[in-house]
Amino acid sequence: MIDKELLEALNKQLNQELQNAYLYLSMAAYFESISLTGFAHYFKIQAKEELEHAMKIYSYILDRGEKVEFFDIPRPKSGWGSVLEAIEDFYNFEVTNTQRIWRLVDLARSKGDKATESFLKWFVDEQVEEEKNASELLAKVRIAKDSPPALLALDSILAQRK
Repeated sequence: MIDKELLEALNKQLNQELQNAYLYLSMAAYFESISLTGFAHYFKIQAKEELEHAMKIYSYILDRGEKVEFFDIPRPKSGWGSVLEAIEDFYNFEVTNTQRIWRLVDLARSKGDKATESFLKWFVDEQVEEEKNASELLAKVRIAKDSPPALLALDSILAQRK
């Protein structure tokens, strides 16, 4: 049995991961609209990863004999003034998500729920990778932002993401 406050926080994070996927699909659509299909591809994969994160939490809640709850997901932003602005949002969103995960770990620890704390270790480690990837992409976009050939080269590289 999971403490009620912790269960609510896990359900909120599950829904946040779904919201993250929604945002990244919106980013993919934005990049498609400006013919940066490599960037779009990158964010479609990013959205898929977020859905996988949501499913991990979904399964964990059910494995613990608890109820999964779904909330309304707000409409994501659908346009950006530039590629740089979109990637800055991506980076900031990942940093914010890391902070949410850390708060979840702290809550699990305060409730003495070692199973949930152990479960969340994967997310802590995953967010290190997510922030690194977002930071590196942001740095590259900052370098390429005033050079259409560099931006197009980066777009080609992003199209190769597996």
